[in-house]
Amino acid sequence: MRRRHLLLVAILALVALSGCSGFFGSQEADPERLNQNASYDWNTSADGTIVIEESEYTAVYRVQNDSSFQVYTVDGLGRERSVPISAMRFRYENGTVVSAANSSINVTETRQRTTIDFSRNVTGAVGYTVPRNGKRFATPTLIEGGSYTVVLPPNTGAGIPFLSRISPGGYESSTVDGQQVIHWEEVTSGQIVVRYYLDRDLLLFGGLAGIGIVVGLVGTLYYYRQLQATIRRRKEAGIDLEEEDQDDDPRDRGPPPGMR
Repeated sequence: MRRRHLLLVAILALVALSGCSGFFGSQEADPERLNQNASYDWNTSADGTIVIEESEYTAVYRVQNDSSFQVYTVDGLGRERSVPISAMRFRYENGTVVSAANSSINVTETRQRTTIDFSRNVTGAVGYTVPRNGKRFATPTLIEGGSYTVVLPPNTGAGIPFLSRISPGGYESSTVDGQQVIHWEEVTSGQIVVRYYLDRDLLLFGGLAGIGIVVGLVGTLYYYRQLQATIRRRKEAGIDLEEEDQDDDPRDRGPPPGMR
């Protein structure tokens, strides 16, 4: 039993020393990561604006007289998980932009949430960057009932069934500088999900659909020609199916025996 207790203590000590985020509570986010450089659209009119790129996305959220802002995601089991944000910036109403390094803003991480603490009530916009991959993007609605804008990467699109998905509905879609922009005036659902396709995927899908149509037409033509050849051979052999059917009609055989 002693050995088991010692082993458990050793494992817990290793976990604590390894710096697992939020395992025993909250810990400060990596300052070097927070102070990385990134560009944000501070002029957006939406409460939440997300610009998706190939390996990351940038987010800008409005802050209205709040002392903190919490960022998180939801995993496949529906559990909340913290988000490793980087390049964090805050823009005040007067246009001043500050980072974590030159302000009193503090960012902490637990297993469930990443908290941006402004140390006092502020109004403005917070921006940050998060790594990502794949052609599916999902985020909880961090501002419930707010307006949202999602900008897809260049040479991609969404809106064709089976190839893409946009949730919730009730959105407007437009193209700005070659990129699809999806906008919701009000989002009351728990999350936003956008699954998009690459332009080359659309070309590939169209090519496969075209090949399928051609194969179907060729198969139909082949079946029709085989059917016509069979009918022709039967006629050449003196077999007429319609006449056989007529001869076999009981009404053409006359009255029953005994009544003739």
